[in-house]
Amino acid sequence: MKLSRSKITLKEFVTRYGQPYSTILGIDLVSGKNEAIVKWFLASILYSKPIRETSATRTYRCFERHGVTSARNIVDAGWDRLVSILDEGGYTRYDFSTADKLLEVFGNLEKWYGGDLRKLYEQSTDGAEVEANLKRLGKGIGDTTVSIFLRDMRHVWSKANPKPTPLVNMALKRLGIRDAKQYAKKHRIDVVRVETAMLRYSKDFVKKKKPITLAP
Repeated sequence: MKLSRSKITLKEFVTRYGQPYSTILGIDLVSGKNEAIVKWFLASILYSKPIRETSATRTYRCFERHGVTSARNIVDAGWDRLVSILDEGGYTRYDFSTADKLLEVFGNLEKWYGGDLRKLYEQSTDGAEVEANLKRLGKGIGDTTVSIFLRDMRHVWSKANPKPTPLVNMALKRLGIRDAKQYAKKHRIDVVRVETAMLRYSKDFVKKKKPITLAP
């Protein structure tokens, strides 16, 4: 995605840069199927590391190509094969630790919920408990992973109401937006797209010091 000029409206920026990661990956979360939800959870773990978006996307594609996208298949793959898939996708900096994390997280998901994230959701009384139960799956699941995962789950799980990640908050602050949900409601834009665009604003423009001016 490239901008043809360095000054555009904030709403136009959201339209161009707000495509959710799950949509880009072709994961149909709206279906409500566990297969899709677990795929997105796997992708969320990959995106949560300080790694290039393209590398995380490519690595997820490798998992998909090898058919290792369910809790059972991830556990059955074992550590060596997981490392191999991660390396194939270019996730080499975090291959060992991520393989450990995936085995723990999806092993617990399989053990406690039969590999079904919908059961975890149904057994959670509110949004805070949804987040706590996700984190309980493994020590590698922190605020960033939970926020990424639940951001795209907003329209599937009514209790999903994650706090913005630090990068999203950075963008909101710089652009003078006090609350992403209120901004989305006021301008009739999907809040998922607003937060996703804010993430890309911080990663692709602020951190890389690329010149761009967003008008109100």
